[in-house]
Amino acid sequence: MQTPSSAVDVPDRAGLLADLIAEGDELDGLVAELDSSGWATPTPAPGWTIAHQIAHLAWTDTWSLRAVRDPAGFPAAARASFTGAEPGSGDGIELGGAVDLGAEAGARRPHPELLAGWRAGRAELARALARTAPDTRLPWMGPPMKPASMATARIMETWAHGQDVADALGVVRSPTARLRHIAHLGVRTRGFAFTVHGLAAPAEPVRVELTGPAGESWSWGPAGAADRITGPALDFCLLVTRRRHHADLAVTPEGPVATAWLPIAQAFAGPPGAGRARRGQRPSGLDPLAPRVR
Repeated sequence: MQTPSSAVDVPDRAGLLADLIAEGDELDGLVAELDSSGWATPTPAPGWTIAHQIAHLAWTDTWSLRAVRDPAGFPAAARASFTGAEPGSGDGIELGGAVDLGAEAGARRPHPELLAGWRAGRAELARALARTAPDTRLPWMGPPMKPASMATARIMETWAHGQDVADALGVVRSPTARLRHIAHLGVRTRGFAFTVHGLAAPAEPVRVELTGPAGESWSWGPAGAADRITGPALDFCLLVTRRRHHADLAVTPEGPVATAWLPIAQAFAGPPGAGRARRGQRPSGLDPLAPRVR
């Protein structure tokens, strides 16, 4: 269990998977009773309806389950299925347009069938992760990851796409302690955020101090670090999933490294894209980030 003063502690496997299941169930509650027009509601991801959002989650769960069940065959299967990938092109697998194609194909399914498939897939993935040895290195689109990291990534993505659905429906969700998983991933991916923008990852540490939903303190990094980021955990999670413009969030940087990190932070693999427009401004173009969290 997590202590009141730190978000670094990792729950046991049962707790982590319970959080993954709960995150999926919360989103399920938003979409379960939608009619056809509801499923067709546009979301903040241009060109993506609520059906696309759920179809994308189902698609990613399917590939996650394949990585768990057939780790040896996963790379070849992924390269055969995704566009723009060549064997030996690096640690990861280039997705090309596969993410959008997968979402489009899923969104065309009858909505009861799409919902049932997503439910079955996410439940089976949780069961499969529970049966996988903790130190197993699972292949993925980026570097391999252990089952706990895959579960954390699935929580992050489910929450992020759930935010898109909630925004589309005009629903304000109550933040939960599950945000600590997303915040932890956001902190761990600091170096990647610089790299994906073509910048050298600074070696200087950054202290991150967040206030959880119940007023608890979560922190990462050395207490004496010159650079730090403070704010509500919810806002930090919206930042690192790029669901809000950083200027619209109560996240405060101190120091040059923290200040440089804030506008480029992201907890997911893939290109950063243009990001969300600041509140009150029109987007400058398509925002590929929202549909391509993975």
